[in-house]
Amino acid sequence: MDFDLVELSRLQFAMTAMYHFLFVPLTLGLSILVAIMETVYVMTNRPIWRQMTKFWGTLFGINFVLGVATGLTMEFQFGMNWSYYSHYVGDIFGAPLAIEGLMAFFLEATFVGLFFFGWEKLSKVQHMVVAWLVAIGSNFSALWILIANGWMQNPVGAEFNPDTMRMEMTSFFEVMFNEVAQAKFVHTVSAGYVTASVFVLGVSAWYLLKGRHIELARRSIAVASAFGLAASLSVVVLGDESGYSASHTQKMKLAAIEAMWETHPAPAPFTAIGFPDKEARETHYAIEIPWAMGLIGTRSLDTVIPGINDLVAEAEDKVRSGIIAYDALMQIRADRTGVSPEIRATFEEHSGDLGFAFLLKRYVDDPRDASEEQIVMAANDTIPGVAPLFWAFRLMVGLGFSFIAVMLYFFVTANFRTMQFPRWSLRLAVAVIPAPWIAAELGWFVAEYGRQPWTVDGVLPTALSVSHLSIADLLITLAGFVIFYTVLFIIEMGLMLKYIRKGPYMDVAETDAWNARHEARLRAPLATTPAE
Repeated sequence: MDFDLVELSRLQFAMTAMYHFLFVPLTLGLSILVAIMETVYVMTNRPIWRQMTKFWGTLFGINFVLGVATGLTMEFQFGMNWSYYSHYVGDIFGAPLAIEGLMAFFLEATFVGLFFFGWEKLSKVQHMVVAWLVAIGSNFSALWILIANGWMQNPVGAEFNPDTMRMEMTSFFEVMFNEVAQAKFVHTVSAGYVTASVFVLGVSAWYLLKGRHIELARRSIAVASAFGLAASLSVVVLGDESGYSASHTQKMKLAAIEAMWETHPAPAPFTAIGFPDKEARETHYAIEIPWAMGLIGTRSLDTVIPGINDLVAEAEDKVRSGIIAYDALMQIRADRTGVSPEIRATFEEHSGDLGFAFLLKRYVDDPRDASEEQIVMAANDTIPGVAPLFWAFRLMVGLGFSFIAVMLYFFVTANFRTMQFPRWSLRLAVAVIPAPWIAAELGWFVAEYGRQPWTVDGVLPTALSVSHLSIADLLITLAGFVIFYTVLFIIEMGLMLKYIRKGPYMDVAETDAWNARHEARLRAPLATTPAE
């Protein structure tokens, strides 16, 4: 396999996925915030909340449309750029992907249309129900994507069929309730809630700095800070759940994130900072927090977290076991009807390690011809890039804790200090708007880069998953996608900034006048009642 082809295919998918995920988190979070605002409007009947719902709903709509447009390309890429992957695991991966397509393009899109065109057609309560269905549909659409991705991280509920040369689903229940998928779902949607909260907070702070739409901005800050504080706290808690899941489903990824070269006695320390050196297999100038990694990763004091070196040794054994499985598979393929039960039994015994034999395809056409040196090289290939993972994870975590601090400050100020925001805090809220997107992209980098060299962890190497395309085809399409997506991103930013500068459709003064008249009507009977 031409590794320039593999790397270009990975780069193309990474670029389209990262562009797409610029839109997804805001869609997930804004849908919930808009539904909350409309619920308050229905409960209070105050025009300011209808105004807020329409304004933030408009920004949600712009983001939603471009999110769908960029997501379509990713679905087609599986068949175009990753054809062998699609053939090998399509029976499992295709099911949740198809359900997601139905939810996104039929359920979710239908309710989005009702939300925008149903203001004058539906009652207040009916429209509020539609808003919540939009929010639920958006989040459930993400669920099925993350079930598919979670299966790639932890391939449960499936087995390899030597007669069809494909992975086949054995339990949809196991695929759906895969612990990695569930942990990824709640962590990802919580990150989307933080993204939307920071966005609403920042835009509202900008309005206060400009002295515009004061009432809308203050109420939006109150909602966003409360929702964002809960979401940012849940991101940390649910991120811990992802780490715990990785401790027994993706041990190499966890060890690489922590730059843990050697296995420490339980409980393992957490490396707060250091400089990983993959060549020397050590972390220079490491500052460690005793026991912390053991408690976070295993939730116990006596469970060992294996280091990279021990995991590589295990991988060597799995490569050798995989060669046995590969040899039995070739005999089954050569004589499908007359193969002995002993050969099939041998294959079944070692089939779980077949993917490790495929790692040898990088060095030799037939894994059975691999030398000891090549087996060691294939085992070493199971180590992902340690330094990028180490630093990406720590930057993501640092940003996560900063969101808690920002949201806590604005929540306390909005609820207990009569919304007296210093100008420095408002400028900070505006400046921090891009940070959740950076954290989200870093999170996906850790998840996907940390899985390498596998497309499906332990089952199918990335190098065997790609389509046989020319380098020229990939370079042209890569350039085309980057240009097209950049144009879409510029269009979205232009539209968002246009509507933010324009502000809500109804001037706040009109709302204040309505409030004054309403309060006057409430006081009028008391003023005219004769004194007893």
